[in-house]
Parts: sequence; structure tokens; C-alpha cells
Amino acid sequence: MARDRQQSEDFVSPVRRLLVGMLVLFMLATFLIWRIDNPRVERFRMMVIDAVVPNFDWAMAPVTGVANLLSDFQSYQRLAQQNSDLRRELQDMKSWREAAIQLDQENARLRDLINVQLDPQLTRITGVVMADSGSPFRQSVLLNVGARDGILDGWPAMDGIGLVGRISGVGEETSRVILVTDTSSQIPVTIQPSGQRAILSGDNTINPLLQFIEDPDLVKPGDRIVTSGDGGVFPADLLVGQLARGTDGRQRARLSADLERLEFLRVLRSQPNARIEEAGTLLAPTFQPQLPVEPEPEAEGGSDG
Repeated sequence: MARDRQQSEDFVSPVRRLLVGMLVLFMLATFLIWRIDNPRVERFRMMVIDAVVPNFDWAMAPVTGVANLLSDFQSYQRLAQQNSDLRRELQDMKSWREAAIQLDQENARLRDLINVQLDPQLTRITGVVMADSGSPFRQSVLLNVGARDGILDGWPAMDGIGLVGRISGVGEETSRVILVTDTSSQIPVTIQPSGQRAILSGDNTINPLLQFIEDPDLVKPGDRIVTSGDGGVFPADLLVGQLARGTDGRQRARLSADLERLEFLRVLRSQPNARIEEAGTLLAPTFQPQLPVEPEPEAEGGSDG
């Protein structure tokens, strides 16, 4: 029995080595055929592919089915995650909507209480952003509204949310808007709720600098930044953005306006306030009560009748 087992093992080992050698030679020949750059060999390769690949569709069907199943499962996972995110965002939007309605109602009540008079001259003109043709300013855009539309130099321009820049150069049919990110842009702003005054200085980056803050210890990232109205450059309370700390450690503004996708801009008609030259023109004339005039006594010794 031991001899028969040994003879069978001696018979299997050469066959195994032969099969392994043939497999290696076949793989080497296949590799060489697929690497040879020759028209005849290319036709042979295409003939082999046409003959072999269609017959292996049944073998690839399970693999294709499993791959499609995994892809569908992953897409279902992404859809479920997106659905969850959308539900959470919807809840947040509902809460913000309720807060906005309450603030609007409160604002209307306060305006009614103080009998506030809004500036009727603060209207807007909407223009389309055109391709910039170049100028001494490195951060500017062109609008298709100009002098024919009543545009004046210095008027502020906003997108749907925040301040974009100011008009600097008016033509008959076009006008140029210098952006708040330009180095020549200097805008006085107020940081809320602390009320600190600062200067928004452009430095050709997407987040302009906040300089000359009165007390930097009273401000923190996330504070709201609005125009202060100082100097008569811009009207007060125009939204600029939020305070943020840059990678260089300096205070910067995260703009509310999306300067990378500017399509339409609203130019505000900002009329300058009347300048008061003399303090006396601010006060009404002092009221002086008039004393009653006593009638003069009639002269004695009237004519005898």
C-alpha cells in the first residue's frame, strides 16, 4: 500500500509541474501578444476578443448583478442621508421663518410706536453685471446702467444680501463698481452688537481687513458688520458680513455678498444729507410771549357839552 501511494504521488507531481509550466507559458504568451504593436497581431487580438468575450456573458452576469446591487445600495444610502439633511434643514428654515415673522411684526410695532419716517429717496436701480474691460482698479465690475438711468458716483451697490461696492465711474450707458475687496476701498463700518467702529479695508482678498477697531477686546468672531454712515459715504445699516479671524491672526470680514457669482446688482440712490454750516440753523427761533398792552388813559378835561 505504501508503495502504491508513493507511485501515485510520483505520478501527480510531474503532471502538476507540467500544468503549472504550461499555464505560465500561456500567460507569458498572452502578455506578449497583447503588448506587440503590429497590425496583424492587432487583428488577431480583436478576433480572439470577438470569439471569447460574448461567450462569457453568462459568467459575468453574477458579477455585474452584484456590482449593480452595491451601486444601488450606495445610492440609497446617499438618498437617505440627503433626505435626512433636507429634513433637518427644513426644520431649521421653519424656525428661522417663525423668527423672521416675529421680528417683522415687532419691527412694524416699533415703527408704529415711534412714528418712524423712512427715507423716500433710498430707492434702487437694478443692473446686469457685464464683463470687466479692465481699469486701474484690480477689483471692479461693469454694470449696464449709467448716466441715462440717473446713476451717480459714490452710490452703493448690493447683491441680494450684502454690500458689494460703490459706483466709481459713470458713462452714458454703463458704470463701474469698485468692489469692497479692492485696495482703494475704505468703508467705515460698525460691529454689532458691541457698536465698535472700524474701517473695512480691501486687500485684494475675498475677506477684507477690519482696521482701527476702537476696542478689539469687545468684538468676537461672528459679530454682525454693517455700514456706519460716517463721512456720508454710504447710508447706515447696510449689511456687510460677519467678523472672522484670518489665518494671519488679523480681524477680517466674511462678506455676505457672493463676489464670485455676481449677476445682478442693486444700486441704491443715496442722496447726501444736507450739511449744517451754522448751529443756529438747527434750532427753531425762541418763542417770546407777548405781554398784553395796557390801554392808555383818556386825557382829562374833555370838551364841555
